[in-house]
Amino acid sequence: MADLLPEHPDFLWRNPDPKPSYDAVIVGGGGHGLATAYYLAKNHGMTNIAVLERGWLAGGNMARNTTIIRSNYLWDESAAIYEHSLKLWEELPEELEYDFLFSQRGVLNLAHTLQDVRESVRRVSANKLNGVDAEWLDVDQVKEVCPILNTSDKIRYPVLGGTFQPRAGIAKHDHVAWAFARKADELGVDLIQNCEVTGFVKDGNRVVGVQTNRGTINTGKVALCAAGHSSVLAKMAGFDLPIQSHPLQALVSELHEIVHPTVVMSNHVHVYVSQAHKGELVMGAGIDSYNGYGQRGAFHVIEEQMAAAVELFPIFARAHLLRTWGGIVDVTLDASPIVSKSPIENLYVNCGWGTGGFKGTPGAGWTMAHTVATGEPHPLNAPFSLERFVTGALIDEHGAAAVAH
Repeated sequence: MADLLPEHPDFLWRNPDPKPSYDAVIVGGGGHGLATAYYLAKNHGMTNIAVLERGWLAGGNMARNTTIIRSNYLWDESAAIYEHSLKLWEELPEELEYDFLFSQRGVLNLAHTLQDVRESVRRVSANKLNGVDAEWLDVDQVKEVCPILNTSDKIRYPVLGGTFQPRAGIAKHDHVAWAFARKADELGVDLIQNCEVTGFVKDGNRVVGVQTNRGTINTGKVALCAAGHSSVLAKMAGFDLPIQSHPLQALVSELHEIVHPTVVMSNHVHVYVSQAHKGELVMGAGIDSYNGYGQRGAFHVIEEQMAAAVELFPIFARAHLLRTWGGIVDVTLDASPIVSKSPIENLYVNCGWGTGGFKGTPGAGWTMAHTVATGEPHPLNAPFSLERFVTGALIDEHGAAAVAH
């Protein structure tokens, strides 16, 4: 099935040495950092900027997620930014001139209890009010969308129905990063790999540069897009971020014929499953409970998510595990991101996306670029400020983000 994959362009990006100064520096060369750079250049005409990545481009969470894209979040603020992101996803393959295998195959969230049903119907109603495509499906309709799903009423947690977002889907994560990187490079952005930020240069309470293992770089603006490591960078700059970092594991099977037509998620049985373009099953579940930056986790988490997958999909019982991996999710107290100015002048932060980082990539880049360029938040990210943890204006998405997706 490898012939289903598109050919890559002959050239992706330059590999320049850092210049002594830039108008803006973005710390973190993952999806959010690259998208922020692209939209700074495209939307705001800022091209004298650099993306600093301590390893290789898109080698962190962007290389370790399970690629689900959706916008069916409960609260108005969340639905707005994720729906904007989804609309950008729909335009990006043509805009970036790169086929990153964006597949709008739909996402099906299963309900197994009466409380699941009530919450799901409520979320569908909220989604419709916010212009998000969402449907409530009964058991027979669930079976129509995903025929291989076990909908028997004789199992431990029978399927009682589910929500379905038809426009949701998946994309190939590394191709997405390469597409943003290629276009940002074409617009004049310097993408600098193997460049670790080790400190900040400040003039009073204003950031004026960054210290790196490749020398000091002067800059008027700094954007932190380093996911869980944002708290480490913030500490260097002199302030704290209200995020915690956890390992999040996922796995893939060996290649199979295409049998799974959509994305299925179950908070209650606690697994989500899709089938990638080459044929491997992609599965994930919840975070490991302890805090840490290790890109691996405990075996029992993998064991439990495979058991849950087989319970929902008996057809997968003989599938062989190919590999597992872990990423680092940065989680806030209300399970919503921070895209905000910081207590340090001209220093901006984008973090706390938890399990929603990949799907939010273009929306995060769009709003972060606006915030950096103008010094003020875009209306879509204004609710996701640091100040909400002081004012109490929280955006509690624990329900919609209860499973790692």
